[in-house]
Amino acid sequence: MRWCLPLLVTACPALACEAPVCLVPNDSLSLSRVITFDTLPTSMGIGRDLSGIVTADGARFGEHFAGMIRGESGSYDRFTGPPDAPLRIVPGPDRGNLGTMLLYGTTILHGHGPALFPRTEAIGEGSIAVLFDEGQAALALDIRGGEGGTATIRFYTRDGALLHGIEINGLGEAQVSFLRQGQQADIAGILLENADPEGIGMDNLRFALEALLGA
Repeated sequence: MRWCLPLLVTACPALACEAPVCLVPNDSLSLSRVITFDTLPTSMGIGRDLSGIVTADGARFGEHFAGMIRGESGSYDRFTGPPDAPLRIVPGPDRGNLGTMLLYGTTILHGHGPALFPRTEAIGEGSIAVLFDEGQAALALDIRGGEGGTATIRFYTRDGALLHGIEINGLGEAQVSFLRQGQQADIAGILLENADPEGIGMDNLRFALEALLGA
């Protein structure tokens, strides 16, 4: 299923979620935990290159999940095929993993694409995989950058089953929020890929659903 996102107008009410995972209004979720990237080394310009897996309180970040098949579309990462069970995060190759950038006073996380860091066409064009320590019923994140392109977020269970994929069009600076149908806490990981002319980053990953608001 595809969700167009000019100004988030297609988000559905939280209680009307009929897909396995739904894009919902940002003010409909109370999430108690947040991960920022301000403690990671960073700089302005093309930023910094990170190697290995990035570990935070509640989640780990890498390039993809073990078992997926690596590919590319132009300057963008593309991963296909089911991941292995149980879900396991894998870093990218040297200079093609993750990076940070200082943007408007905050540090954002992005993927380095097939062109490899420090080439500018690699910045923000790689994939980002997130593996949660515990299953989640909802999550939200800030998309940073974006020049009208497209992002796809896929949601996986701990055994590697694909729950759903959501395509977001018309990318720009935005917060996006997602809810599992029936509030099942079985989202173990997500994979974020994009096809944006300038690439994208992420910040402020929120999770740990406490309540639905405005219900």
